[in-house]
Amino acid sequence: MAERTLRILVGKPGLDGHDRGAKIIARAFRDAGFEVIYTGLHQTPEQIVSAAIQEDVDCVGLSILSGAHNTLLPKVMQTLKEKGAGDIMVFGGGVIPEDDIPGLKAAGICEVFTPGTSTEDIVAWVKSNVHPRA
Repeated sequence: MAERTLRILVGKPGLDGHDRGAKIIARAFRDAGFEVIYTGLHQTPEQIVSAAIQEDVDCVGLSILSGAHNTLLPKVMQTLKEKGAGDIMVFGGGVIPEDDIPGLKAAGICEVFTPGTSTEDIVAWVKSNVHPRA
């Protein structure tokens, strides 16, 4: 039996109004054969989690440039757990200082991609690390 296609939600939490990178990665995921749901700008962690659950995604990719990553990304993780969806993997990308990455990973963020990471590397990471949820 063939494994089902991965479903990825790409979210833009908070007041960050720049979504070019999110659109680029969403297109790269689509071109790699994944099903992609893009939530659009200015989403709360609760809205992102609600969409992830409704869409039955395998993982969530969060793009953030606003500097609020230490608050918003852990809040997404916490809300997923509270809603019984803690098995949905979450990764992040954007302007995130290297010094902040260990804290994000301690909060449950699986991986963090910083500026300059190629879309090919991100797609390869997803293919190697994300599997369809049961």
